[in-house]
Amino acid sequence: MVKPSRSHRVFQGVNGVVLTLVVLVTLYPFVNIIARSFSGERQIRAGEVSLWPKGFNLTTYEIVFQDSMFWRTYGNTVFYTVVATAVAMVLTTCYAYVLSKRHLKGRGVLVGIAVFTMFFTGGLIPNYLLVTSLGLKNSVWAIALPNAISVFNLLVMKAFFENLPTDLEEAAQIDGLGTYGILLRIVLPLSKAVVATMLLFYSVSFWNSWFSAFLYMDHSDLMPVTVYLRNLIAGATGGGNAGAGTAELSQVGASIQAVTIVLTALPILFVYPFVQRFFVSGVMLGAVKG
Repeated sequence: MVKPSRSHRVFQGVNGVVLTLVVLVTLYPFVNIIARSFSGERQIRAGEVSLWPKGFNLTTYEIVFQDSMFWRTYGNTVFYTVVATAVAMVLTTCYAYVLSKRHLKGRGVLVGIAVFTMFFTGGLIPNYLLVTSLGLKNSVWAIALPNAISVFNLLVMKAFFENLPTDLEEAAQIDGLGTYGILLRIVLPLSKAVVATMLLFYSVSFWNSWFSAFLYMDHSDLMPVTVYLRNLIAGATGGGNAGAGTAELSQVGASIQAVTIVLTALPILFVYPFVQRFFVSGVMLGAVKG
């Protein structure tokens, strides 16, 4: 076994120190938010809370759990995320599979159309007018359809499909499978890593999204929890409560914000460990070819 050189050991040591510092810096805001969620309002406003709760209390959690508007918006977020992610995965997978076929006529044009949208958009007002004219306002489709395909995700999946052995598809064609049969029974089972990665990317994006709902939803009972949180913060900073919640919530602004942030982030934190093992392999395999 070759003994690592001194320069290599130094490099590894520096890497370890730098990455440890990055982890600590990354974790600090979340640990601080958790500590604030269990702290008293006075201690938070006095700036006494850092990594450990001060004035420990669970009252704020009880208030949030009893607030019907919070749970209504939370349910909306789950529904919007599931529907929008399903739509995005179907469209992205089909588009990427088509683009992966080098013999396809017009393939360069289709790739160009996708890449063009990375740099140029119609703008906020034209998009709003388009969504309104199509009758999509106040529905899940206003969130799902305009954001259905991420070009970055599309190109990663395209590159991944291009790396799959063509012999398998040719054998499936000989056995009588059509295009959709090959995609569903051959390609997708071999693409679990990239599919899981794209699921994570899309679900996190839609879960954290608030601006589309803020723009296209006119009724508070249709808003996702991110807009609920935005309204709490806006009310606490003088931007207007905008129907964020009850009067009781507004009396514990800093604490209620922390509790809402923690509860909003929990589902993604629970899902990520189950998808993480596919994450690196999915992105790396999909990025081998451009």
